[in-house]
Amino acid sequence: MELVYEIKRSPRRKKLTITVERDRSVVVHAPESTPEETIREIVESKRQWIYEKTRHGQKYGTLPHPPGKEVVNGESALYLGRHYQIEVVKDSSSEIRFEQRFLIPARILGERKNVLYRWYINRAKEKILPRAKKFADDMGMAFASVRIVDNRFRWGSCTTADNINFNWRLIKAPLYVIDYVIVHELAHLLETPHTPRFWNIIRAQLPKMEKAKQWLLENGQILEEEI
Repeated sequence: MELVYEIKRSPRRKKLTITVERDRSVVVHAPESTPEETIREIVESKRQWIYEKTRHGQKYGTLPHPPGKEVVNGESALYLGRHYQIEVVKDSSSEIRFEQRFLIPARILGERKNVLYRWYINRAKEKILPRAKKFADDMGMAFASVRIVDNRFRWGSCTTADNINFNWRLIKAPLYVIDYVIVHELAHLLETPHTPRFWNIIRAQLPKMEKAKQWLLENGQILEEEI
């Protein structure tokens, strides 16, 4: 069976890497000068690994229940690893308040699935961006920029220009999971492939690395729900 993959070249990249996105697409990140024949040979040599990755039942399976719950009293929404009750309130405000529950003004319910979107984005910026800076300082390194993005199939990513991006949906996960994704991307700036050195870099910062990886494996799909 022919392997279908996308090639992304960069003049700053020194090594070739292969990633399998959460939508099962295969992306080859290659130095600009790498011949296509060389890329084909490397991809072919990784055929079994790619096959196993694209057929990973937990990571790529269908959601256990349909996304997009209703924003109504008694429903709940996920934040930092816990579900909090939603309470619809009738007041003049157009801002969501969080007081160990989500207080959502009735006047904005017309936005339906987007009701919590901006709130999540703002909380992600408040909590994830400073943590990325702190871990970078602790690791004695620097990045060019860090952003919160809307990327449904990746929790984090980094570029050859040392820019780091984090999926806003991470704000729904426990802090130790957020920290794992942050350090994972920072480690890529020091060691591009997933070598033993790469994992040792993360493990040195996060004793809960394996626990965080397992949490994402078991609960990652829940983060993709609309609320």
